Amino acid sequence: MKKRLLILTAALLALVLILVSCQRGSGDGTDSGSGQSGDAVDYAASVTLDPGSGTLRAEVTVKTYVDGDTTHFNIPENVYETGLLKARYIAVNTPESTGKVEEWGKKASNFTKEKLSGAESIVVESDTANWDIDSTGTRCLVWVWYKPAGGDAYRNLNIELLQNGLAIASSSANNRYGSVCMQAIDQAKAQKLNIYSGQKDPDFYYGDAREITLAELRINTEAYNAQKVAFEGVVVLNNNNGVYVEEFDPENGLYNGIYVYYGFGLSGEGLQILSVGNRVRIVGTVQYYEAGGTWQVSGLTYRQMKPNDPGNIQKLGEGFNGAFVEIDPAQFASGKVTVTVGEDEKKEFDYAALILNSSVSAKSLKVKSIYTTNNETSSSNGAMTLTCEAPDGTKIPVRTVVLYDADNRIITADRYEGKTIDVRGIVDYYSGDYQIKVFSDSDITIH
Repeated sequence: MKKRLLILTAALLALVLILVSCQRGSGDGTDSGSGQSGDAVDYAASVTLDPGSGTLRAEVTVKTYVDGDTTHFNIPENVYETGLLKARYIAVNTPESTGKVEEWGKKASNFTKEKLSGAESIVVESDTANWDIDSTGTRCLVWVWYKPAGGDAYRNLNIELLQNGLAIASSSANNRYGSVCMQAIDQAKAQKLNIYSGQKDPDFYYGDAREITLAELRINTEAYNAQKVAFEGVVVLNNNNGVYVEEFDPENGLYNGIYVYYGFGLSGEGLQILSVGNRVRIVGTVQYYEAGGTWQVSGLTYRQMKPNDPGNIQKLGEGFNGAFVEIDPAQFASGKVTVTVGEDEKKEFDYAALILNSSVSAKSLKVKSIYTTNNETSSSNGAMTLTCEAPDGTKIPVRTVVLYDADNRIITADRYEGKTIDVRGIVDYYSGDYQIKVFSDSDITIH
């Protein structure tokens, strides 16, 4: 009897082990190629690029990665006359990463970039017989197909974002692949992937600051007055207990900047984080600086004992350089830029206002006159304002701090009077005018 009992017990134990093994194998495995569990349907590969569909299509290359559901592509001009197609992906809406940064936004953006940057070929396709435009009036609604390196078939990136839980529905049922899109969404929900996981996004900061981009801050500065914000950028210059931080906006193709005043509240490692060339995460309060007539961010903190505190400034990388984009003088002086705010609202700005506090350069400026600050009680005593003329006749003001030569002597106006110069500096605003502010003699080259 005991022998039979032992045999029965062993058999039951073996059966349990088999069942557990099968359960693990069927539901918890991950396919590194698609991010889906082992028994999931790969909907991105279940549809095919049909050359006889009656839609428009073209092979393209990436010009600019914007975010998870928006990419700018280079496209043949005989297909799309501008040669640049600003693509808004059909059927998907990924969380934001270019304005107000949202949970899973960075992951969705990185996912799209990873798939396209490693692709052997990329094809964009319309959903109808036309290149349909979205509500902004500037972006085409398209399907994006990519062929992975070494692959022999195209995958549909729109559907792949949905099946990985990196996008929510956006008229997902009302298109040629609508049923597949809905199945991909249902599967992502059932598997609780990313957006649908109920878990915290590991790439998102859960602090009391509002997560935004520098472009969002520059476009809607007043809306953030006295608010605590967090954004990323590159430190391009350190001056007067503060740094200039800039970041490229892929949507508008401009660099946006802001002056970040750290005052006397940081020391040691906190100051090291703000070294020129570092890519940083800034956390501080937006305020209007009355004396200068511009906006800045201040109130920075760094808790050394808690380096990952979401309220800390943080170093994200090093070895970066300022852009020092060469300006078009006429555009700098009077140009306008229209940008899309939110989904489809448009606002017009002075070009110089949008690039305020970012690094720029200008070439072949003829110095017409120089004003030197003469006030011995001021730290600006000896600073100069150069009224310059560009080759097209546009007047460009260039303001310097007090400059010193190699022997530590103050440089005076006679060094530049009547000369033609190239300059590198920061876009500044003073007394109603935009100007280029120069902080070192080495940033002025005399022809």
